[in-house]
Amino acid sequence: MKQNYLQDLFSLSGKAALVTGGGRGIGQVIARELARAGADIAIFSRSGAAETVNLIESEGGKAIDIIADVTDEASVKAGIDKIVETYGKLDIVINNAGVCYHKDAFEASVAEWRECLDINLTGEYIVCREGARVMIEKGTQGSMINIASISGHIVNIPQRQAAYNASKAGVIHMTKSLAIEWADKGIRVNAVSPGYVATPMSIDPDFVEPELLAAWDPLFPLHRMAKPEELCGAIIWLCSESAGYTTGADIIIDGAYGVI
Repeated sequence: MKQNYLQDLFSLSGKAALVTGGGRGIGQVIARELARAGADIAIFSRSGAAETVNLIESEGGKAIDIIADVTDEASVKAGIDKIVETYGKLDIVINNAGVCYHKDAFEASVAEWRECLDINLTGEYIVCREGARVMIEKGTQGSMINIASISGHIVNIPQRQAAYNASKAGVIHMTKSLAIEWADKGIRVNAVSPGYVATPMSIDPDFVEPELLAAWDPLFPLHRMAKPEELCGAIIWLCSESAGYTTGADIIIDGAYGVI
């Protein structure tokens, strides 16, 4: 009885979910965990997400891979049309695609600033807007989760990343704004703000300078980074009917990093 109760409480069975940036890292884990909770998955990526689709299908789930650029309105619209064509609807949007440059304000180019804002903030806005348009047309009680960051709340050290921090702060306030706009449409909009998460992009010396890894390590109150899977309980809850009265929230999952 208890097991069935929990399954019903957090089930995503019958729901169609879009995950942007789902080809690797955090997005891949989110897509896989949503599928395990019962959702049919669509993945937006610029370079393809065949590996993620194969993982989901090998576990009995459904997934489609859509080449899409979140910064391009036409590309996003075409991708969402493909989701509706395949699954008949769109219930869940997870905005995960993002980019970060560890450069100080004098080193970073204006083009890099614009790229960071364009992908991390404008891209999430476009996907939210076009996803909401379909949800409203079909009368769907939808859920949108924007992946923000602890960097939208604090200034991380010792790296310099003003563009990233500004973009994620924007995501948090955009989330709250859209939650108010679409509350009477039955669309819930929330954010999740992770701290440092152990993915290749954050622990591989090919992507992160070894001196940064060494500087971060003593700052973690729990003495480690998060596992990507440790974000998914909150995300699945926000997607589920049990979070029906939760909108405009920003859930911080940072192992207490931001409170010291």
